[in-house]
Amino acid sequence: MHQIVQACIVGILTGGIYALMASGLTLVFGIMKVINVAQGALVILAAYLSYTLFSQLHVDPFLSIVLVTPAMFVLGVAAQLLFIRSLRGPEGSELSLLVTWSIALGIEGVLSVVYKTTYRSTIPSYANRTWDIGGYHISLVRAGAFGAAVLILLLLFLLLTRTRLGRAVRATVQNPTSARLLGVDTDRVSALGFGIGVSTAAAAGAVYGVIYPFNPGSHYDLISRLLSIVVLGGLGSLGGAILAALLMGVVEALVAVEISPIWSAFSFFVVLIAILLVRPQGMFGVRERTL
Repeated sequence: MHQIVQACIVGILTGGIYALMASGLTLVFGIMKVINVAQGALVILAAYLSYTLFSQLHVDPFLSIVLVTPAMFVLGVAAQLLFIRSLRGPEGSELSLLVTWSIALGIEGVLSVVYKTTYRSTIPSYANRTWDIGGYHISLVRAGAFGAAVLILLLLFLLLTRTRLGRAVRATVQNPTSARLLGVDTDRVSALGFGIGVSTAAAAGAVYGVIYPFNPGSHYDLISRLLSIVVLGGLGSLGGAILAALLMGVVEALVAVEISPIWSAFSFFVVLIAILLVRPQGMFGVRERTL
């Protein structure tokens, strides 16, 4: 029983980080109907930027969130304007998969040239510190990353519900045509929304390297997990993505403890298939109506 509770604690803390990564992915889909398969590569890019700031300038990984996130926001806006904005029509969503996958491969190639393919880790002085609470071990880094994820997700929620931009985003998600008729500049909203989606990946990536070793190819495994989370929660549902991320984090940790760490990644797909057999639209997705 002790091992199960310990695994659940680790799973929840890990799920919070997954939730931050997946929130941007589901937000971009909701606004633009674009599945950004470059999200994993953007997380790894942010991890390398944070690693460089730490190794060269001794900037704490958590402090680097403040530096990396705005820079990646600008990169996301630029990528949307240059590569995705022109994709129109019924084939736009399908073409966006190819474009964002090309972006992911481009990021991987640049990182491979600059940093080589050796695994890297960001190791601050507190990397291995833990808190012992009631006999359970809580990693200081994972707890800090979970707290940062909760704070950023709260700020994202406030942005979407309390600001003019947030109202424009929600209107665009619900009905782009009606939003345009009401004066919403959907092209501007799409660019800013894509930038926000990338910045959430950057915030998670800044501390990713403290928890996991990474190399330029780490995005392959990461994007498969994020896509599973987004589909499980329901495409376009931010709350669904957060709950699905927490669920999958716990399932992954339990499988690693009770069965084998080798099968922990596969557990994502087992749970995904099991739930989709019951709810094809995901936990919080809405089934499309057909005439």
